[in-house]
Amino acid sequence: TGSVMADSKMDSVIDRTIGVTYKTGGTTKNGFDCSGFTRHVFSKLGMTLPRQSGSQYKMGTAVSKSQIRSGDLVFFNTFGKGVSHVGVSVGNGKFAHASSSRGVIVSSLAESYDGKRYVGAKRVMSTAKYQAAAYN
Repeated sequence: TGSVMADSKMDSVIDRTIGVTYKTGGTTKNGFDCSGFTRHVFSKLGMTLPRQSGSQYKMGTAVSKSQIRSGDLVFFNTFGKGVSHVGVSVGNGKFAHASSSRGVIVSSLAESYDGKRYVGAKRVMSTAKYQAAAYN
């Protein structure tokens, strides 16, 4: 994923999902939707996330765009009705997510499509959990 956490536990979980196809309601490597993808990544790190992006947005602590670190959830409004898409930051202004057109990919927060629809970021991992995911 090219993150600052290269070869970390989180990176290896994400790397194994790159290219998995998009599937509405999908929660496994047979196909993910966006929140199914983030839920899968965090389950492999020993954390449980709610099933829907809007519910995931209600978790954690808000983080400013300039303070986003690997492992933070990033949220988008893709339908004009509040939070409707979620991904996980992999550092360096990039995030992994399940794209409805391309499956699981890594995108830039600065890309025009996602950047215009960015809602916010949430830190859901404690420092200890972050260090375990980032450095082991």
